[in-house]
Amino acid sequence: MRYKIGTIQEGTITGLQPYGAFVSLGDNVQGLIHVSEIQVGYTKNINSILNVGDKVNVQIIDIDEYSKKISLSLRTLKSVPQPSGFKRKKYFTNKNKKIGFATLEKKLPQWIEMALDDLSLK
Repeated sequence: MRYKIGTIQEGTITGLQPYGAFVSLGDNVQGLIHVSEIQVGYTKNINSILNVGDKVNVQIIDIDEYSKKISLSLRTLKSVPQPSGFKRKKYFTNKNKKIGFATLEKKLPQWIEMALDDLSLK
């Protein structure tokens, strides 16, 4: 087999399934782009991104020597935009209002007392 991991090949989409896209690399050789390798992030519908007959450049990410199956990726060829600036941290509770775990703090002494009473009954 003349294909090597890491090389970039041009291929044609020959089939689409919910789990991925089949790509013809020529010479009666096919590979699969798993749905997780289509794009960065979640892919809800593969049909909205790829169509049968599309020409695509793919990177070979794995070759199973025993079964001769080739795993391909579109995701590795796309650059990921870097976030600009810092994002504000979001808290589950509003730390300015002093709510959230405060009720647990108030109840904790009662719960400890109840647990000790239960232990003393045994």
